[in-house]
Amino acid sequence: MSQTVATAAHCINPLCPRPYPQTMGNNFCSVCGAPLRISNRYIPLKKLGVGGFAAIYTLWDEKTKKERVLKVLLETSPKALALFEQEATVLASLRHPGVPKVEPDSYFYVTFGKSPEIVLPCLVMEKISGKTLEDILEYHQSQGLPEAWVQNWLKQAVYILRELHQRKIIHRDIKPANLMLREGTEQIVLIDFGGAKQIGVKQANFQASSTRLFSPGYSPPEQIAGAVVGPNADFYALGMTCIHLLTGKYPLDLEDPKTGDLHWQKFTNVSPSFANLLDDMIQPNIQKRPANANELLSRIRRTSSQTITSAFAKALFQIISKLPADLFKLSLGILAFLGKSITQAIVLFWKTIAHITKAFFSTLWQMILGGIGGACGSIIGYWLAYKTALGKELDYFISQNSPQLTDFPIFLNSGIILFACAGLTTTWGLMLAGKLRQQQRYLIAIIIGMSSYILGCLLVQKVPARTISPEDLILMTGVTSGLLTLGLGLPSHQIVYILISAVGTAITFAGLLALVMQIVVPLNGVLGIYGNFLDNFNWTNFAFSMAFFSSMGIIIGFWLGVTHFFVVPVLRMLGWR
Repeated sequence: MSQTVATAAHCINPLCPRPYPQTMGNNFCSVCGAPLRISNRYIPLKKLGVGGFAAIYTLWDEKTKKERVLKVLLETSPKALALFEQEATVLASLRHPGVPKVEPDSYFYVTFGKSPEIVLPCLVMEKISGKTLEDILEYHQSQGLPEAWVQNWLKQAVYILRELHQRKIIHRDIKPANLMLREGTEQIVLIDFGGAKQIGVKQANFQASSTRLFSPGYSPPEQIAGAVVGPNADFYALGMTCIHLLTGKYPLDLEDPKTGDLHWQKFTNVSPSFANLLDDMIQPNIQKRPANANELLSRIRRTSSQTITSAFAKALFQIISKLPADLFKLSLGILAFLGKSITQAIVLFWKTIAHITKAFFSTLWQMILGGIGGACGSIIGYWLAYKTALGKELDYFISQNSPQLTDFPIFLNSGIILFACAGLTTTWGLMLAGKLRQQQRYLIAIIIGMSSYILGCLLVQKVPARTISPEDLILMTGVTSGLLTLGLGLPSHQIVYILISAVGTAITFAGLLALVMQIVVPLNGVLGIYGNFLDNFNWTNFAFSMAFFSSMGIIIGFWLGVTHFFVVPVLRMLGWR
């Protein structure tokens, strides 16, 4: 017990005539015999008070060596027990800094005595050191608190409610006394979940009844009437709480006795946008309140920015209003011009960010589908060319029927199937991405794509060396990507797309090949390590084929994206339609 400065324990028996002080270290109360060491780990230290149906104590947790809070139910009615068990279940299911932490085994019963036997339901939870918002309001002598404070607390509270509502939990008892500030921080914590309710699908759709539990002045009309309550009942109570904090007046004291309307704005000075937000939160009509926490958070953010802007503008106006008349008019003109320019700059900035973000993800999607298409085509093509009878029959047909042209030394074999399949699937992938506003004419695009890759196959199959030089590959990638782009049905500037795709792909491959030849293995200008990867099947040739064709799809997709999102818009700005 060296970690705590407590010198005495406290008996939790509500009938004990002298519950405090009890000798620290004893297992049982020396007066009534009730246990002082609870669940063989908790020692009650001090009674904090009695609230609702329960007594609250601080206790020492010998397992974690920390102080915690013990809540002991004193009421014996079934309704009170059900609410207490509900609070334990709800808190144990939550893990949020704005909610007291409760471990799964922290709800238990303490039994002692024989005639009669006393059974006390107990709940151990995280100890929150700090003051409630009600305490803070009283400290300021109920004069009302600054709008900036209340806006900050409101935003934090809504984040907590979003977590609760996503788990189908409504708190049902939000008020200044149930919102705390952690000591030494600005962190809001929502406490007292005794009235919390787990709502099911039917309840969320307002088709079931609700337990009649409410706090006058804070709870919405439907809750006071005992009708079904939903998540926006918490928004109503939170709005009333903010009004109480801003005005320093209990909400019921602000009501018009004749109409029941709440006249609160004359008692505080808040921004119109924040006042409108709170008025919407406390609408008697459920449908007129914010629908969910995300909508409420969005409005809070807009309100905060408007409040800051309004305060700055008000202060600036007060300064320049003290200037001479001519200088005052000049200052107003300058401010109006600057305001318009700054607004236009901000709008342009966010439009640019949005365009770059869209360009990044769209281009990335083009590259992914192009790369997947190239890889799939190489797998299918290699299998057809070297693992089926189709490849052998094509080899035989070519050897028997191809003309011998001495001036055009081309060596044909079944590798043409590999290129045709790669062209088909790469084109399909780029069309499927659909980020370039191209016409969806798949048949024409695939025919042209296959033709471009077959032409590329002819360019790299030279005799007599039957090896592939870097120059062959660079030429082939440029020609192939340019022709493939021609078939994509792009909406405009097709010559620009073709040139950039061809030149960009060729330059990219040239750089990659130079890097490979310099870092991986110097090849003296010839990719001799692979021979001709179209010659026959082996795993090295297969891996090279997959890497090559998937890279083709990725690089073509990249240059198409660059052209579509950056080059063509610049050309349009320069007048080339």
